[in-house]
Amino acid sequence: MIAVAPDSARERYEVRLLDRRVVIEATEAGTANLFGMDLPTADTNAAMRRINRLARSAKTADDHRTLDQIRADILLDLLNGREPSQKHGAGAVVDIRVDLTTLAGPDDNPAEIPGWGPVIADVARQVVEEQDKAEWRITVTDGDTGRPIHVGTTRRRPTTIQRRKVEAAALTCVFPGCRMPARDCDIDHRKAWTDGGPTQEHNLVPLCRHHHRLKHRAWRLEKLVVGEYLWTSPLGLTYFVEAQPP
Repeated sequence: MIAVAPDSARERYEVRLLDRRVVIEATEAGTANLFGMDLPTADTNAAMRRINRLARSAKTADDHRTLDQIRADILLDLLNGREPSQKHGAGAVVDIRVDLTTLAGPDDNPAEIPGWGPVIADVARQVVEEQDKAEWRITVTDGDTGRPIHVGTTRRRPTTIQRRKVEAAALTCVFPGCRMPARDCDIDHRKAWTDGGPTQEHNLVPLCRHHHRLKHRAWRLEKLVVGEYLWTSPLGLTYFVEAQPP
């Protein structure tokens, strides 16, 4: 149905989201059931996957609880602000399979969340947007057979170590005259990541949110050496910036 009528599917999905709610009911045995109704598909699936990972991590040989019981205990721990016991930390992650043309916008083909099923294009775009800090594993497939022909990984956001090195090289936003501390700035790609700019130190600079946006409005930035930058305005005027050393 999603592939045949994506607009209708989107409308039904958005209407049902308006009815999202949490419901509690008592059972005859005196226990309680807690239901989340009409929740966003991606977030709900991510939450369930996190609970599963935490439950498997918490399960030990001397723990006589079943995995279902551990999942239930973890759910209540999380909702009540208690730290669930676990061997490793694990953030919520969603696997998503989606056409590149759907992510870019021209198409509204349905995507798939493995283990859940098909989802509308808007949900797929939301998943990608909300996980821009994660490492992405890319599989390029043959358009006719669907078989993988290339795999790779990419990371849009700098690592903690990369960020610290960039902040050490420039203590403030590198736009002319700006004094916003680097630790409060965005770490921006000098050459845009979408244009093939790598997430590497030589291509990263600290820019406050205002000047980050301004840079994308026809300003050009060159990094001459570590700590020295050359800006060119839309009118062709140039500004040399030498960062304050640490």
